[in-house]
Amino acid sequence: MHKKILILSLLLPLISAANCSRLINVPVSPTGLSVTTSGDEIGGIYPDILRQLEKTEDCRFQLSVVPRARQEVMFKMGKADLLIPASKTPQRDEYGIFIPLVRNRATLISYNSNRPTISSFQDLLDSPELRLVLVRGFDYGVRYQNLIIEMSKRERLILEPDPLSVARTLKTNNTFLSIMAPSIFYGALIGDNRVADMLDKLRYEALNELPWGESGVYISKISLTEADRKKLRTVLESSVNSDLAWKGFQRAYPSEVLKESIRSLRSTEK
Repeated sequence: MHKKILILSLLLPLISAANCSRLINVPVSPTGLSVTTSGDEIGGIYPDILRQLEKTEDCRFQLSVVPRARQEVMFKMGKADLLIPASKTPQRDEYGIFIPLVRNRATLISYNSNRPTISSFQDLLDSPELRLVLVRGFDYGVRYQNLIIEMSKRERLILEPDPLSVARTLKTNNTFLSIMAPSIFYGALIGDNRVADMLDKLRYEALNELPWGESGVYISKISLTEADRKKLRTVLESSVNSDLAWKGFQRAYPSEVLKESIRSLRSTEK
């Protein structure tokens, strides 16, 4: 009997270490069909993944809705445990540990346009008649941030709070263009009758500076204990093994949209 008690007492710390020590705080913002909100209701591909993981893992996630720019600031300040969805960037690497869930690519997006093809940031800079309208808080790496600086210097940049606002701006004037993942843009358009008629007149162009990369989730280095970070990493990596994110995108989007912006991590396509 004493031996059983001793063995149990030795195992308890290991059992405890397998659980998240508290609710995991996850502020989210509407992002295409990846994250959808209606009042206090939160849905979409990534919230559904977290809820699926709750059924099999010993972690619980507390989701709340915030603007995208605030979501980023909260993560940097250690007031958010996860940043999801997110692309990998050097700035975010300072505050979090990146776990890729799918491959993704941002493209140049325009509406009702028959202008010459644009294939690089330099093409954009060399076309003074064209302007960019981007989502504040979206980040596709150092070159993207440098483009924002250069377009701002030329007074050819507008920053909007969300993809829907970008869509409404593009619809007013075809000299405006945007940069984001087509899946995000598509998700914003199909949810609003004022812009849904744009879908069959959109133009997607790959840019040399924005090749296929990875999208997923950042785990905070600031707000979480080392034990919780390790647990969350294990939990999230388990979702990759079962391709939860890719399956969610396949259910949510038509194949022509995914072709331009989302692939499974297991894809061997270039």
